[in-house]
Amino acid sequence: MKDYDEIRKRYLAGESQRKIAKALGISRNTVAKYCEGATVPWVRKTPERVSTVLTDEIIAFIQSCLDEDEAEGLKKQRHTAKRIYDRLVEETGFSGGLSTIRAKVHELRQLMPAAFLPLQFDPGEALQVDWGEAFVYIKGNREKINLFCARLCYSCRPVVLAYHRQNEESFLDAFVRIFKTVGGVPAKVIFDNGKVAVKDGFGSHAKKQAGYTELSAHYAFEALFCNPAEGHEKGLVEGLVGWARRNILVPVPHVDSLSDLNELLLERCRKYELHKIPGKPDTVSVMYQLEKESLRPLPPYTFETAKCISARVNAFSTARFRTNDYSVPVAYVGRTVGIKAYPEKIEIFCNGSLIATHERCFGQHQKCYRLEHYMPLLETRGRALFNAAPVRQNVPPEVLSRWKEEQTDHQAIIAFLKERFDESPPVIKDPVLIQTVDLRQYDLLKEVANAN
Repeated sequence: MKDYDEIRKRYLAGESQRKIAKALGISRNTVAKYCEGATVPWVRKTPERVSTVLTDEIIAFIQSCLDEDEAEGLKKQRHTAKRIYDRLVEETGFSGGLSTIRAKVHELRQLMPAAFLPLQFDPGEALQVDWGEAFVYIKGNREKINLFCARLCYSCRPVVLAYHRQNEESFLDAFVRIFKTVGGVPAKVIFDNGKVAVKDGFGSHAKKQAGYTELSAHYAFEALFCNPAEGHEKGLVEGLVGWARRNILVPVPHVDSLSDLNELLLERCRKYELHKIPGKPDTVSVMYQLEKESLRPLPPYTFETAKCISARVNAFSTARFRTNDYSVPVAYVGRTVGIKAYPEKIEIFCNGSLIATHERCFGQHQKCYRLEHYMPLLETRGRALFNAAPVRQNVPPEVLSRWKEEQTDHQAIIAFLKERFDESPPVIKDPVLIQTVDLRQYDLLKEVANAN
């Protein structure tokens, strides 16, 4: 800058370029460059090299590869610069280098910025849903749970539910509960391409799973699916997943059961209805009351969300669902039973009658015993008491150890267990004895009174 200042001043004062260069000890070319002020030293021109191998045809080929990726919408199956280079060599006889193609691919991708079209919905038009994950403490144990998040697109009213698994039973159950909570059904439901909903394909080409097909038919909504890697197509609910984690589940909740957690989630969602979203004309609650009038009515029949199978009760008086075994009363050994698997429980039926219920097991190859189912066997096989798996699973180890140490009579233990675990109606063991009254005494008293 100092030289530039001197060159300009001396040149305007009438000095020649030669004299200025000699006086300042710099090149005459530098003086000639800056003396008239047409060029300044603080602006540097980026050198441009014209590649002789990047012809218009080559650039068009590269652009076609990128356009093809955009049309397919497959995030994990896209052209890399190396793949484009290999295709150029094989298909066009390209003689340039890989670095040249890398630079051009990078340049063209920079010219394709992501831009999104703002969306607006009518009341009752659509509901967006999505899955998310979070951690909570259930009975003191830290567990990862799955959040099913839903949001009405007009009022933005949220509903968040927690499940142990992202399976079909939970997916369908969530819809039934959400429709009941909001008091109606929207015209459309927008979801991504999760396997619980999509059997094959994606986006507008997706084929629904059988359960989701039945659900959408029963509640008469149109099931729409997003294109792959296009989360903005359900941006309202994408934000809800993060909001639920940051606002409902911080600090990390400590609950006794998943049902307690769901009550907490619904309570926090109701509080959100007092919120006014920037750009919206009123609070979520006011807009929801308007939207509720546009929702379709719920059908009288509540959709069955359970996964239903038939199974045979084995010699150990258990029926298998997937890889886990659930006990039934020993009287049903050898019978065929029906199993209904709900998100959090298992119900077992025989000839239409409910014979057993269990909390659902989420591990693999687990045995779930209810001790009352095995009491008839224990009464006749008392010697197996301390080795019986149903006893060990339902009676605390310290209690069993104390009974062993004290050599408690087996029959006394079985009588205690029967009383503790028996599901039959209670029997009154200490009835109040009422003496019968001889009404003839009243007749005698009446005769005495008349005689007097």
